[in-house]
Amino acid sequence: MKKPYDFSSAHRGPVVPPESGTTAITLRIDDEVLMWFREQVNRSGGGDYLKLINNALREHVRQQSEPIEEVLRRVVREEMRRAA
Repeated sequence: MKKPYDFSSAHRGPVVPPESGTTAITLRIDDEVLMWFREQVNRSGGGDYLKLINNALREHVRQQSEPIEEVLRRVVREEMRRAA
């Protein structure tokens, strides 16, 4: 029989502390959306689909707070590059 484990000096909590500035939450996402993000990560050779979701949300928030003039300038610049 194995020797029993000694947890007398153990500490509660995650083994790896979370990154600063992040909060763990429970979030319900449509299956279709979740599968899309997982497929994107698999196609790129692996990675963290949660970071991909976070980056997509961050970009959306950034665009929502961007003044319309800046959005128009960015879109025009992108279209001019494509046309050249």
